[in-house]
Amino acid sequence: MSWFESFVLGLVQGLTEFLPISSSAHLRLTAAFAGWQDPGAAFTAISQIGTEAAVLIYFRKDIARILSAWFRSLTDKEMRRDQDARMGWLVIVGSIPIGVLGVTLKDQINGPFRDLRLIAVTLIVMGLVLGFADRLAARDETGARHRVAKERKSLKELSVRDGLIFGFCQAMALVPGVSRSGATISGGLLMGYTREAAARYSFLLAIPAVLASGAYELKDVGEGHVEWGPTIFATVIAFAVGYAVIAWFMKYITTKSFMPFVIYRVLLGIALFVLVGTDTLSPHAGESAG
Repeated sequence: MSWFESFVLGLVQGLTEFLPISSSAHLRLTAAFAGWQDPGAAFTAISQIGTEAAVLIYFRKDIARILSAWFRSLTDKEMRRDQDARMGWLVIVGSIPIGVLGVTLKDQINGPFRDLRLIAVTLIVMGLVLGFADRLAARDETGARHRVAKERKSLKELSVRDGLIFGFCQAMALVPGVSRSGATISGGLLMGYTREAAARYSFLLAIPAVLASGAYELKDVGEGHVEWGPTIFATVIAFAVGYAVIAWFMKYITTKSFMPFVIYRVLLGIALFVLVGTDTLSPHAGESAG
């Protein structure tokens, strides 16, 4: 991997990680369109450490408060009723599905799941799911203002059941094209949570999964196409760009619809189908990288 490739891929990772359009799919597609080798699941997982570092800094006050309350809840039973302590436990509960499935499906994640035809399908299908969930949320919010529907749930109402459902939604993002934020936000909206609540829990839930995955994949750096220098460079770029994107996105979702992302996903998926169907692009482009 050249330094230019790592710069571009780091930029793509930072721009797409927090948007509901799938960063792993865009890393895969960027390499395929450019004629580069597929950066692979290892590079993707490690570069995501950069964007998660942005989450740690952006939500640093929330995270510090949650960690403090959670550690105190280990010895103080009364603290287990505290909202921040509960959030700590719910993040752990919600991380179980992706941890189990990530290990179980490792070979598929590095192989069949990276087929461009599957990515096209997930871009379109999950885009439509996000669109439906967004319309449902908009309807409820409009109804609530006119007192004809109950208001949507906040994170104070998050239960163990809902935390696990969020977790299974996050695990779907093991398939490139699904989108971690897109799947978890869609799940949250369908369960009746506000856009802001769904996005906030989505970002908090991603922290242990992404950091654990990135740390696990560090063993593959230096082998094949994944090299230390370019990978670290891409991770730094992803951090800088990702911080700016998450700050913008958290403001965007308070007043705006997800429909622009839905339209983008569907159009990209259709374009990908056309390119593969006309043999302009191989569904396995760049996979020789390993």
